[in-house]
Amino acid sequence: MGNPKDQVQALLQKLPEDASYEDIQYHLYVLEKVQRGLLRADSEGTVEHAEAKGRLGKWLAS
Repeated sequence: MGNPKDQVQALLQKLPEDASYEDIQYHLYVLEKVQRGLLRADSEGTVEHAEAKGRLGKWLAS
């Protein structure tokens, strides 16, 4: 995905000209969380859709 500086520059290019500091901070927060999630999925693996549905169903039934 590139280095963080490149990712931030790309993000800023996509935001509208009237984006506030809060808008920028929110998008940076989301970008960081997505990156962390992708790294975690690579290192720890993922769960199949059917298994996730089963887990969620059990949780919601409680």
